[in-house]
Order: sequence, then C-alpha cells, then structure tokens
Amino acid sequence: MNILFVNNNLVVKPDSEIDHKNSAIMRHYIDKEINSRPVSNLIFDLQNVEMMDSSGIGMILGRYKNMRALNGNVYIAQPKKEILKIINISGLHKIIPVCKDVNVAINTSNEVK
Repeated sequence: MNILFVNNNLVVKPDSEIDHKNSAIMRHYIDKEINSRPVSNLIFDLQNVEMMDSSGIGMILGRYKNMRALNGNVYIAQPKKEILKIINISGLHKIIPVCKDVNVAINTSNEVK
C-alpha cells in the first residue's frame, strides 16, 4: 500500500488485495495519517486491486464514517470492472463517489468545497 498526500488529499493506493488479512493493517495506517495532519479528502486509488472482500468494504466504510465526522469526504478512484461490481452490489457507490481516476477525484473534491 502506498500513501501519498496531494495538498489536503490523502491518496491511498492499495496493492492487489483488500481482504481480512490486510484491511486491518490498512485501517491502522490510514487512521494514523488522518489523525496526524489535516485531511479534507480521502481518495482510495483502486487501480491495482484485483480482489476485495467484505472486510475491504467495511474498511472503506469505516474510513468514510471517520472522514464525515471530521467534515471530510471520501472518493474511490479507478476501480477495475470486478471491483466496481463489488462496490455496486454492496451499495457503497451510493454514499462514496466513484471517479474514473485520482485527478477527477481531486478536482471533484475541490468543487465540493
């Protein structure tokens, strides 16, 4: 997993899987970053994710709740077709915008303010 700051945006780029084993680790590092500096937007760049299970959905949803409590936003960027299907089936797309890439998510987040 790579974590990158672009202005006030925290961009999280997971590796190939978001499952029970690594979602807890991701949760820890993302929360640590959110609590260590001002973050207005959390963007999950899912372009490298090949598999995501329910714990991945839960991890993203939990970060959404944390960011909303801080008056922040969450975006999902460039999920593969299989991952987008999971996002849609879970209903996550109804509360978290899905963008075609990170730049669109950043630009969308700038428009929301």
